[in-house]
Amino acid sequence: MYNRAYSICRKEAMVKKRVEAVAMQLKNRVPYGRNLERIVSILEAHPGSELLVAPEVCLSDYDYDNLDSAADFGEYAVERLKQVVGSRILVLTVLARRAEGYVNEAVVIHDGRVVHRQAKHRLFLLGDEDRYLLAGGEEEIVPFEIGGVKYGILICFELRYKELWSRLEDCDVIIVPAQWGVPRKRHLEILASALALVNQCYVVVANSAKEGMACSSGFYSPGGGIVTEDFSQSLQHSIDLALVRKIRRHIRMR
Repeated sequence: MYNRAYSICRKEAMVKKRVEAVAMQLKNRVPYGRNLERIVSILEAHPGSELLVAPEVCLSDYDYDNLDSAADFGEYAVERLKQVVGSRILVLTVLARRAEGYVNEAVVIHDGRVVHRQAKHRLFLLGDEDRYLLAGGEEEIVPFEIGGVKYGILICFELRYKELWSRLEDCDVIIVPAQWGVPRKRHLEILASALALVNQCYVVVANSAKEGMACSSGFYSPGGGIVTEDFSQSLQHSIDLALVRKIRRHIRMR
């Protein structure tokens, strides 16, 4: 039954053929509310876009000195965004409170509700994330479907781990919210492009534009195409699902 339902969803996705998407490239501002209003304004500026992706911890930044406040604001912001996203899809990460401590959690909002959550599994030790945050389980990194399109998420540093790529092999679109630094800018671009080629899917990167960050937000296609730049607060692109199907048909990987 599941396979038949999945097959129907896949056919619907290919009939649609495209997903209009926006990758945000934002600086973190204080107070937190300014970051939320910026996301809301971008949502309002792109009413025809189906998928919108914000950078990693774009609401509060890594405010380790105020984790309680950051987690509280994240809960408030998600409730506010559920009211304005509508039928679109918004992906962002927030500092969230769990029973054992705090995590960096990806949240997917669609149709007025949260449809997917996953905590960052591979923490960035160079940035001391492991001193303040708990690592999510690898089992949280799983594909999820919306409107017949199969999505997956890797949070920033997780992009480096090829074993995590294999968990998302069948995705049409892999989303990467990031706070990736300037010294490793080329790493981000090469890894995102390689993931798109190896998994034969689109990769959408939304990277921070705060001081010291690499920007490089953009869209990486399974055909090797790259649409990226460092200056806009939002980059818009049409994801071609038919190209995903075509490449998987002609270049069989599995």
